[in-house]
Amino acid sequence: MHLRVSKPIRNLIKSLVKTTNFWQENYLILQEFKHFRKIAILAVVFSFLAATFEGVSIGFLLSFLQSLTNPNAQPKIGIAWLDAWIANTPGINPLYLISILILVSTWLRATFNYFSAVYTDSAQLNLADRLRKQIFEQLQALPLSYFAKSRGGELINTMTTEIERLKQAFGGVGFLITRTMTVSVYLLAMFMISWELSIISVLVFSLLAVGLSTLNSRIRETSFGISNANANFASTATEFINGIRTIHSFGTQEFERQRFYKASNNLLNSSIKVVMAWTLVRPLAEGIATTVLISLIVISFTKLTLPVASLLTFFFVLVRLVPNIQDINGTVAYLSTLKGSLEKLKEILRTDNKTYFYNGNILFSGFKRSIDIVSADFGYDPSSLVLQNITLTIERGKMTALVGASGAGKTTLADLITRFYDPTQGQVLIDGVDLRQFEINSLRRRMAVVSQDTFIFNTSIWNNIAYGTSGASEAQIREVARLANALEFIEEMPEGFDTQLGDRGVRLSGGQRQRIAIARALLRDPEILILDEATSALDSVSERLIQESIEKLSVGRTVIAIAHRLSTIIRADKVVVLEQGRIVEQGQYQELLEQRGKLWKYHQMQHEMGQIN
Repeated sequence: MHLRVSKPIRNLIKSLVKTTNFWQENYLILQEFKHFRKIAILAVVFSFLAATFEGVSIGFLLSFLQSLTNPNAQPKIGIAWLDAWIANTPGINPLYLISILILVSTWLRATFNYFSAVYTDSAQLNLADRLRKQIFEQLQALPLSYFAKSRGGELINTMTTEIERLKQAFGGVGFLITRTMTVSVYLLAMFMISWELSIISVLVFSLLAVGLSTLNSRIRETSFGISNANANFASTATEFINGIRTIHSFGTQEFERQRFYKASNNLLNSSIKVVMAWTLVRPLAEGIATTVLISLIVISFTKLTLPVASLLTFFFVLVRLVPNIQDINGTVAYLSTLKGSLEKLKEILRTDNKTYFYNGNILFSGFKRSIDIVSADFGYDPSSLVLQNITLTIERGKMTALVGASGAGKTTLADLITRFYDPTQGQVLIDGVDLRQFEINSLRRRMAVVSQDTFIFNTSIWNNIAYGTSGASEAQIREVARLANALEFIEEMPEGFDTQLGDRGVRLSGGQRQRIAIARALLRDPEILILDEATSALDSVSERLIQESIEKLSVGRTVIAIAHRLSTIIRADKVVVLEQGRIVEQGQYQELLEQRGKLWKYHQMQHEMGQIN
């Protein structure tokens, strides 16, 4: 049996569904208000008070106009004790009393509007602060594999541009609340004056709202384009700035210009589409509303009989009502353009589609015996393994060198030891305990990594060396700088250790950046030192000096060295040769040379190129 549902019931169900969807979609934002609910509540309270005194002012205005149009009539506000006070106050014209009351209510309304704006702005600033911190905590909790698949520019765009747009969204919501309360007061006043005109007005403006809602839905769809364009532009701009040295060296300025202009034009076109859509709402609503207003004036004077004061007050309220409805429609249209920003934020804060870093609870108390990698596989993509069946023991206090062609898996293997990544299969153990069981920072504080991709912070040389090691003395800083062969060039810089190094250390050469990184690692006095081609960016003289320092510092430490230059690992206790993600040889350097296997081939190639002394 087919059950027919009446149209009003269907519309009611649709409205309830839309309302439910709205709250579900925006729950991410709404739940943040619990952290500053007092500010949000005060914003709503002051908005309510402002709207209330707007209504009070209208009541006083009606009495004021009655006094003007009919001086002999006793003005009535509708509140018994107030009417009695106005009528029985000797020596003062009731018109003056009403004028004073209008001014008092106006200034009170202005005061409440001020506090409403202050608390609304404070709420949206708090919201932006909370969302920025949530994204930061989310990114900190994710493993490095997430960043390997994400574009940095898009993440930065979400943390800046999209959050700023959502902050404006809350301002828009606060504006809607304020205007809706004011409109409610106006409608109540209109019905009290003339229910006939009010019904006509409500019906006409409801039809207008239905028409504009269709336009708003189209605007909402265009908002996704501007969010995507923003993300793409931010990513392109970030790559341009970070890669400026490469761009100049390859002479690809024209290529980058075309790429940047394309991203910028895409953002421009997407923005224009949104602007053209949502700015249409206000003038369209204004034109229709003005037409309705004129029609109502004609009807009221020809078909209805109302006192002049009531009629003037009704149209005064209606004139005040129309701009508020226009503002509401314009704001709703603008909020529709922010749907894409909300989706971007929701996506980055989603937890169900992300794998999080699992931290153990065993505190690492010190390295005693060995690091054991047992039958470990690893792949950034599970279908394509970078490391396969790696079994290796790294003994405490000895130097283990990892050798192989580019892409053989040397750096990835070192990343398993620092637990930047977890093996797909197998285990990495320290003193028989799986790395995943350790509280990771207690372990990493006993390690230091000097990578071939050295990162220098945009701060002073002093802060760069002392990074991650609090309480370091001046003597310690200078000593590690000397051991890293960095002291001489530091003292020659304009402000010595206080010299600001610029973004990514732009004021330093590649070799100088590497030496700062080595000094930073040495200051930690690590038990486990990982050198990922640490001397690759140095000239031969600096390399030799640093190599001597590393050999001295290696006594009593476990050193894992990754090197293309075999000259840096000749004295290693163990050499591990990798090829296509597998260990093909391991042993002492001279023993492997005598076997005339893979290491011997590398040795021969570098000897011919003059890289082995």
